[in-house]
Amino acid sequence: MTTEREAPYLAFDTSTSLGSVALGRGGRLIGEVVVGVSVRHSEALLPAIDYILESGGLGPRDLAALVVGGGPGSFTGLRVAGATAKGLLRVLGIPLYSYSGLLGLAATLGTGVPGRPIAALFDARRGEVYAGVYTFSPTGVETHLEPTPLPVEALLAEVGDLDPIYLGDGALRYAEAIEKVGGQIAPPFLAVPRASGLLWLAETIPEAGRVEEVAAWEPEYIRDAGAVRKADR
Repeated sequence: MTTEREAPYLAFDTSTSLGSVALGRGGRLIGEVVVGVSVRHSEALLPAIDYILESGGLGPRDLAALVVGGGPGSFTGLRVAGATAKGLLRVLGIPLYSYSGLLGLAATLGTGVPGRPIAALFDARRGEVYAGVYTFSPTGVETHLEPTPLPVEALLAEVGDLDPIYLGDGALRYAEAIEKVGGQIAPPFLAVPRASGLLWLAETIPEAGRVEEVAAWEPEYIRDAGAVRKADR
């Protein structure tokens, strides 16, 4: 069994239609997998976790902590992430770290271009995106826009002066509007939320994500599920 100091963190994100699971610690990535769009997160997440642990020659008891993408994003995906995390923590009794999936996505690009703002966008449908804007340094993160749902035009008006790189499935969906105002969009292969970005956050800014009361923790949905919004009309 690994020692506590060497024990890896397990991270997963199901904020969008593409899920991701990663295993690593201390700047060392042991493994990472992406779950495809044709598979439901509820059916794929636990097998992906089992696979990544087995590939690393580890079991659940070797883990030092869980790191979870805690919203915003797909209502169903976030519920799956929350329920899976709580189930594992109930058994393992290890710490939980939770960061916005937008921040995790931004970290996968922003750590490679320190000093350049990154606008991470998830498609929120109906002409809106979930957006968060961040600048990264080797030791931390500056937040320009906390995760929030916004019409694309309102987002561009609010953060355009920062000249960010736009990243994520929301950036791809609304590429025409972004490029019309001179915005730069990251390549499509970088648009997938990567759980390895969450691992970097847990190593770099642990106190920002540490969950003190795991039993009371819930993902940050930001807005109600579609069925609830329809019922309120």
